[in-house]
Amino acid sequence: MSANVVTLQPPHLLLRTEAGDRYLPLVGNNCWTIGRSKDNTFVITDQWISRHHTMIQQMDTGDFYLIDLGSRNGSFVNGRRVSIPVTLKDGDYLLFGQTELKFHCPELEMDTESVVDIDSQGFTATLHSRRLISVMVIDIRDFTILTRKLDERVLSEVIGTWFRQAGNIISNNGSWVDKYIGDAVMAVWFHGVQGVNATEILGIFQALRQIYEVTEELSRTYPLPFPLRVGAGINTGYAIVSNAGSSERSDYTALGDTVNAAFRLESSTKEIGMDIALGKGTYEYISDLANLHQVFKEYEVNMKGYDLPTITYAGTFNNLNNFLS
Repeated sequence: MSANVVTLQPPHLLLRTEAGDRYLPLVGNNCWTIGRSKDNTFVITDQWISRHHTMIQQMDTGDFYLIDLGSRNGSFVNGRRVSIPVTLKDGDYLLFGQTELKFHCPELEMDTESVVDIDSQGFTATLHSRRLISVMVIDIRDFTILTRKLDERVLSEVIGTWFRQAGNIISNNGSWVDKYIGDAVMAVWFHGVQGVNATEILGIFQALRQIYEVTEELSRTYPLPFPLRVGAGINTGYAIVSNAGSSERSDYTALGDTVNAAFRLESSTKEIGMDIALGKGTYEYISDLANLHQVFKEYEVNMKGYDLPTITYAGTFNNLNNFLS
């Protein structure tokens, strides 16, 4: 084992007060909430901060995201108001109400080649394995238009609520949010070596339906210029899964064509005027279910980065609701 060990402070928020510096450690979990209410991870008694103001979430890649929870006065990163999840970098200044904090995570700035694998320090090596997974990408439609027509405070509240509830739904249905990509989220489900059964895919459909219902409810709750809509791509296949982290918490992320195709399938729903597009592999695992052909029809789509047209099976949320019911 190498003796060149670099000791790093754990990720934390630094709050400077008249009584001295206050450290808010971002360890032992992957999600921390900030607000005035006592049920938050970090309680800050600032009258300009909402009861549930913002959330910091560590992704399975090790990145940290800040997600505003619909606060009245907004969350700011380096002076810029947050309306969609943003990645935090070491040294970023965060402003909630009249309270400023500084985000510290030196390991985000480290050259990965300089990281030393020391078992006694609790680190584990990066492992790569080929796993059978299902990937779901769900995107908010016409988000750019929405940002132009909606008051910034209302936009932040709507989008913050959507991301928070979508994350909870995905977590409650056996997965996690692997990435936030602007106005979209990506979630991954692992399957066993024995393959995929229809029940597993139906569980993903249930998560998708619940996110759709949350989206519909937000449209009824807020004065939006047009109803909030989402589209989704689901793909099943093999991918390279990386596992890197500590003995207390392993971090997973998936890479490969199975993941890329899920994003392309989501985009293809706009081309064919549907809400949901399934990859051929996903459809084959559920093809024996009764009445499935009434929900998903076969289409041929041209996906960016693919030389030949691709077969997808696409449908609407209304059809999916009827099928699951």
